[in-house]
Amino acid sequence: MHITSPIAAQDIQRLRVGDSVLLSGIIYTARDAAHQRLTDLLAAGEPLPFDLRGQAIYYAGPCPAPPGRAIGSIGPTTSTRMDSYTPALLQAGLRVMIGKGARNSAVIDAIREHGAVYLAAVGGAGALLSQCVSHAEPVAFADLGTEAIVRLTICNMPLVVAVDCMGRQLYH
Repeated sequence: MHITSPIAAQDIQRLRVGDSVLLSGIIYTARDAAHQRLTDLLAAGEPLPFDLRGQAIYYAGPCPAPPGRAIGSIGPTTSTRMDSYTPALLQAGLRVMIGKGARNSAVIDAIREHGAVYLAAVGGAGALLSQCVSHAEPVAFADLGTEAIVRLTICNMPLVVAVDCMGRQLYH
C-alpha cells in the first residue's frame, strides 16, 4: 500500500498489523536526546520546533551525506529507547513512528488511544533506506549532531505495520 506523510487519519485506520507499506512525503528524524528535549518543551508549555500534529518521526540518526546524495546511511534505531517519551508526543499530535523492535504496553495503549501507528523499518538496511531520501534539512537541536531533528523528503520507503491503531502488534 502506498501512503503519504503526513498521513490522514483514514489511512492510519486502514492499516493492519503486518501490512507492507511504501511511505512517501515528509518525515522527521529524532532519537533519544531530541525526544528528551521535545518532551521537556511540552512539559514547560513551550512551542516545539515543528508542528507534531499528524506527523511521522523516524527513530534514526542519519550519517553525513556522501557526494551527490541527500543523506548518508539512515537505519532505524531500537524504538524502546523512545518509549518513555512517546505517550506525551502522541498526546501532542504525533501519529506515526518508524523504528525497529517491540514497544512497551504504555506505548501500545497510547497508540490505540490517539489513533496512531508504529511502522518497522528493516535494521541493517540503512544504506538502502537512504536511497528513499531526496532531501534532508536540519530543523532543530543542531548541537546534537547526528541526533538533531532533520526533516526528510522520502519516496517509497519500505516499511511494515508493527502496531496498528487498534493496538495489534507484530512483536509478541
